[in-house]
Amino acid sequence: MLTHSTLLGTPVVPGLVVGPVVVVRAEIDATAVAVFDASVLDEHAALAAYDVAVEAVAAGYEERATSASGAAAEVLVASAGLARDRGLRSAVRKHLRAGEDLLGALSGAVAQFVGIFTDMGGLMAERASDLRDIERRTLAHLVGVPEPGVVSPATPSVLVAEDLAPADTAGLDPRVVLALVTERGGPTSHTAIIARQLGIPCVVGVAGALDLSEGLDVLVDGTTGVVEVGADPVVADERVRADRARRAEVAAWSGPGATADGVPVKLVANVADPESSASAVQEPVEGVGLFRTELCFLNRTDEPDVDEQAAIYAEVLRPFAGQVVVVRTLDAGSDKPVAFATHVGEDNPALGVRGLRLSFGNPGLLARQLDAIRLAADDTGAEVWVMAPMVATVAEAADFAGQVRERGLKAGVMIEVPAAALLAHRMLEVVDFLSIGTNDLTQYTMAADRMATDLAHLTDSWQPAVLQLIAITAHAGQQAGKPVGVCGEAAADPLLACALVGMGVTSLSMAPAAVRAVGARLATVGAETCEEAAEAALAASDPAGARAAVLQVLDAGEGSAPA
Repeated sequence: MLTHSTLLGTPVVPGLVVGPVVVVRAEIDATAVAVFDASVLDEHAALAAYDVAVEAVAAGYEERATSASGAAAEVLVASAGLARDRGLRSAVRKHLRAGEDLLGALSGAVAQFVGIFTDMGGLMAERASDLRDIERRTLAHLVGVPEPGVVSPATPSVLVAEDLAPADTAGLDPRVVLALVTERGGPTSHTAIIARQLGIPCVVGVAGALDLSEGLDVLVDGTTGVVEVGADPVVADERVRADRARRAEVAAWSGPGATADGVPVKLVANVADPESSASAVQEPVEGVGLFRTELCFLNRTDEPDVDEQAAIYAEVLRPFAGQVVVVRTLDAGSDKPVAFATHVGEDNPALGVRGLRLSFGNPGLLARQLDAIRLAADDTGAEVWVMAPMVATVAEAADFAGQVRERGLKAGVMIEVPAAALLAHRMLEVVDFLSIGTNDLTQYTMAADRMATDLAHLTDSWQPAVLQLIAITAHAGQQAGKPVGVCGEAAADPLLACALVGMGVTSLSMAPAAVRAVGARLATVGAETCEEAAEAALAASDPAGARAAVLQVLDAGEGSAPA
């Protein structure tokens, strides 16, 4: 076990803490598995037992979702759907008919789909870890033991794990979980996204994390990605106190977003449903930069008609009456299957018919959604802008914009495909605004699965190639005099946010819990310092170098803005 060392991972949620290690292991009681005799069950009885177990697992996810919100609730609802997946059940039945017992059939079916999802890469690989969690929980129900999961520490602690399942991460209590450190996962994994929403300092992809000694104090720096074992207690306490003071300043920040010299930066929220919208409006945000409409329909097998869609959208828009709400049309497909919209059986869904591409063969799907958005806008008084996901060509952007403007709304597109970023100036000839989705842009630019721990350094939004594409897009917006926002996870990183503003980004959309940290950081530096930070980031050769360079520029520039 490690007792004195410095480990390095990918920083996800900023914050500096010291606390004792609690190692989380997700094994099922081996004795209970060993004594369970699955051979006494015939195919019919085994499948019936499987159905009961997965229904219990799915119900558990849904119950947790009712007490969660935002990204946490979205992930849990999606996991419930995956647990009930008919394809997974068919695979279990196939293994049973091949002569395997129930436990072997469950393991074989999950392994089959994990392999398929992993080979697909991209967003689908995200589901591999979810499947493994479903397998563990289903196995627990079959052998008659409690579902595995994280037990809240008795005292404030640093949780260390190989990875954390969405259900575990969503239920964490920030009052006793000081920080998260995982060996697996990337900066846009489910663990990372939920940790950011909860505001828990988090570092992922930390090789050797499971070798940390239980109970040993570690210093976790969620800004640099450093996990320090055996740090000098006096120095560590001083650093933590300084960080606590900074957090107090963050908590006191009340908006609106602006640099120290008064250059406005719109800080807006990502929402997915009425609950997350009602919660977001309580934070110092100036509207919504991303309303993920597809997440309203993950459990629907039939397409709601225009009136029903309008009613659903209106519930989300109403808290932001009089403010801008950017609505994204269905980003269904890949890891977000919507039964009435997405294609089944694609070889590579992440590169397949998803987002706007769904409307190519089903134009009525988009037309009905746009009609519903128009009705919801009229009903609520929100200033609605509409954008399309997965746009790759100027022709696609122009056609979409035409349909949106026919309904009297502003039209934009997401920049997620490198081709769209490279043609941003031409995109802005046909649309009113752009919004950069850094999660997909990073994945597609770097050709790296965001769940592959070995590739976590590539799925980092600080990658030079990704930053170059963002800078190209932002510069196009400046030339055209049109807004360019960022709505991916990169917007929630206070350091990167400053560099993005320096590149010319005009708005940042994020989980509401991240808004104060970003706003407080921007308020400490002037626009010129942000531009210097952008130059430093773009000149770096790797993400770690970019972070260090930007941090140096910002620290030197704090308080230097003219009065």
